[in-house]
Amino acid sequence: MENHLSLIKTGYQEIEKRVFPRFPFNYLTFKAQNGQERVFAVKDISFTGMQLSLKDGGHPYKVGQSIVGELHWRGSVLSLDAEVKWVHGQRLGLKFQDGEEFVGEIKDFLSIENIVKGMRALHNSAMDLDLPSDLRYWLQADGPVEVFVWCHNDGEISRFQLVMMESFVEYQDGKGLKSGRVLTKRDLDTPLVQEDEFVFEMDETIDEERLSFAKSIIKEIPGEYLPSDVFDFLRLKLRIS
Repeated sequence: MENHLSLIKTGYQEIEKRVFPRFPFNYLTFKAQNGQERVFAVKDISFTGMQLSLKDGGHPYKVGQSIVGELHWRGSVLSLDAEVKWVHGQRLGLKFQDGEEFVGEIKDFLSIENIVKGMRALHNSAMDLDLPSDLRYWLQADGPVEVFVWCHNDGEISRFQLVMMESFVEYQDGKGLKSGRVLTKRDLDTPLVQEDEFVFEMDETIDEERLSFAKSIIKEIPGEYLPSDVFDFLRLKLRIS
């Protein structure tokens, strides 16, 4: 279920795919207020924009149009203005309007503290989730962050990934640590399982800023979310002292 494929390799640019399971519920939403109210699920988000998905019904938004509304996440609300950059059916890509005050507000809204507060250990979920057999641990904070830890049949960790807004950090046996930038994310719905396909532009060498972001998240995750030996492995491979 989780797979990867190198698509393009030109000079220093390497584009790769990953397919990950998708949790069916999202507590991070955007309530549009342009006349006709619509509540969108936030598929992914960064400090500069977000991707929205509308499960039912249609919407009137077109590329270039301004959109006003509120982000809602576990009791926190953030008002914002944005511009529609692309439209694909029920999905929208928005770019936030610039402004020094808003930049501070979105960084507070997506702070490490809020991300970790909104994180769930999906591998311990009471729901009957259809997970890949080798996906042993899965942490998710709705749109901003997901952590996947995969294991061999003997229980040893084979690889892990952190998807952190626009950034990606991965460790694989025999390949070491890699980082990259999220280019696209799209649904891959099938009759039996819900998945997301990510496309990443990989960095030529490990990006220290992305690595620092990954470290800061792992440091703040509550101890009960993962076994101590898994935390030790993540700290070792991410070079957390």
